[in-house]
Amino acid sequence: MRRRYPPRGRVEEPYKVNGKITAREIRLVGENVTVGIYSVSEGIRIAQDQGLDLVEISPKADPPVCKVIDYSKFKYDQKKKQKEIKAKASKTVIKEIRFGPNTDDHDFNFKLKHAQNFLEDGAKVKAYVQFRGRAIVYKDRGEILLLKFAQALEEYAKVEQLPKLEGKRMFLFLAPKVVKK
Repeated sequence: MRRRYPPRGRVEEPYKVNGKITAREIRLVGENVTVGIYSVSEGIRIAQDQGLDLVEISPKADPPVCKVIDYSKFKYDQKKKQKEIKAKASKTVIKEIRFGPNTDDHDFNFKLKHAQNFLEDGAKVKAYVQFRGRAIVYKDRGEILLLKFAQALEEYAKVEQLPKLEGKRMFLFLAPKVVKK
C-alpha cells in the first residue's frame, strides 16, 4: 500500500477567499460596505466592484462573517502581528552554577558574584551540588551550602524551589526579583 503525502508547494490558506466560501449566506462587513446579510455571490460582486477580495473572517458564526478587504495586505498584516507577538514573548534563560560539597569560601564568593550578575541580567539561576563517589554521605553539607547561597542572594532573587536531591545532584532554583530591560 502506497502512502499518500500532501502535494509539495501548496500551503493551505487559513482563510477562505472569494469562490472558496461554501456558506449560502454571509454577514458582510468592511469599509464602504453596508453591513448586512447577503448571498455569497452578491458579496463577491460587491468586493470585485471595489477591486478587493471577500474573505471569510469568522467561519463559526451564524451566518459566517466575511470582510471586503485586500487579501494580500490582510495576510501581510497578520504575519506582522504574529512576528510582533513572538518578539514580545520573553525567553527565559537559565544559568547553571555548580558546587562540590566541599566548596571553599573563595570559590563560593566567586560563584556568588557570577550569580548576582546573572540575576541582574534577568536570567534564572540553577545552582546545584554535584556529589561524586562516596561524597553523597555529606548531603547535609550540600544542603547547607545551597541554603547559604540562597540567603546571600536574598536581595537579588527569590527561591523558586528549595534544595532537592535527585540522584547525585542537589538542586536549588532562583528567579530574579526585578527584571531589568
